[in-house]
Amino acid sequence: MNDEESRWLSPIEQRAWRTHLAAHKLLDHRLDRELQPFGLSVNDYEILVNLSETTGHRIRMSDLADATIQSRSRLSHQISRMEAAGLVARETCEDDRRGTFAVLTEHGWDTIQKVAPHHVASVRQHFIDLLTDDQLHELEAAYAPVVEHLKSLR
Repeated sequence: MNDEESRWLSPIEQRAWRTHLAAHKLLDHRLDRELQPFGLSVNDYEILVNLSETTGHRIRMSDLADATIQSRSRLSHQISRMEAAGLVARETCEDDRRGTFAVLTEHGWDTIQKVAPHHVASVRQHFIDLLTDDQLHELEAAYAPVVEHLKSLR
């Protein structure tokens, strides 16, 4: 390990890091709790949103795994649970028999239409409305290089 790798965080770096971790965990937990009455988790909601925004409400499982930053195995298990709830279905890709599509069902579409206004209100209450427009711009600018760096490592 070289000196660069063993540097401890400065006080401001440590506070920023710990604040980020706490905010992320607390917000994720709160949003998850507020989706529970609808029978959804934050991960379920994210999948429904991704499917609702695609042409034909369908997407290759591998692309959905990438979009939701999940392993293919974890996504497969989650899709199985969502299939059992009637929210999504799997279809074989006609042009590539090895590939599989996740497809939003009518029940899944109805669910996302019903839940979205509540979820957006929660996001506003617990995040967006607590920050000024300037803070939101700063937050986006601060996270953009982190996101780009981490995406480049995938």
